[in-house]
Amino acid sequence: MAQEQLIRTVGGVRAAEIDQGLRAHMNKVYGTMSVGMLITALAAWAISGLATTTDPAMATAQLANGQLLTGLGSAIYGSPLRWVIMLAPLAFVFGLSAMINRMSAATAQLVFYAFAAVMGISLSSIFLVYTGFSIMQIFLITAIAFASLSFWGYTTKKDISAWGSFLIMGVVGLIVAMIVNIFLQSPAIMFAISAIGVLIFAGLTAYDTQKIKNEYIEHAAHGDQEWLGKAAIMGALALYLDFINMFIFMLQLFGNRE
Repeated sequence: MAQEQLIRTVGGVRAAEIDQGLRAHMNKVYGTMSVGMLITALAAWAISGLATTTDPAMATAQLANGQLLTGLGSAIYGSPLRWVIMLAPLAFVFGLSAMINRMSAATAQLVFYAFAAVMGISLSSIFLVYTGFSIMQIFLITAIAFASLSFWGYTTKKDISAWGSFLIMGVVGLIVAMIVNIFLQSPAIMFAISAIGVLIFAGLTAYDTQKIKNEYIEHAAHGDQEWLGKAAIMGALALYLDFINMFIFMLQLFGNRE
């Protein structure tokens, strides 16, 4: 926030240029994120449809809830391939973060969209576990909460940069707890993980939004346009991950199962 005040002391014209550029930058961040979300939703819906069937003659497996899986469904959800699908989004995130400086902004955007498609395949199993109405309901609730939190992070005059280390530690703690609960299979621990996860990613939504805004102001003062193009992609990735994780944890808390 101090950087923003420093720029505004230069004069009204410079401040107006920064404000106009910031709005365009944030529009690109949210636009890229929205396209990624649409790709994820379409991929998840399409794969879940191809993975299930109502024709017993085409089924190769049956789930506990009675749904019939096709050969594709058995491969994705019942073979070692499922581990590849589960871990592939994580590999994309680390790869994009590590190689962003060697990519053009256009290439980084394509990689982000490919990541969104892979994430959709990974998330397609939610259609086998939760009702379609429940998924839509929780998605809309998450969208409203996300928009409110991101708006607050963008407009607040409070410096929330100190939240970063605390929230990242919380994410690490969540991952450890989830790994432990794979062996314990405790519903109480899973409930606590989901509740805390919603709070952590709600905080990260506001934190990441303010961080994206402040980074733009800092680099715009130096006219670093190439960096800003890539920063918009990384900002979209950060907010995308905040939304997806908040949605998943809310679905685990409030979703109606098949």
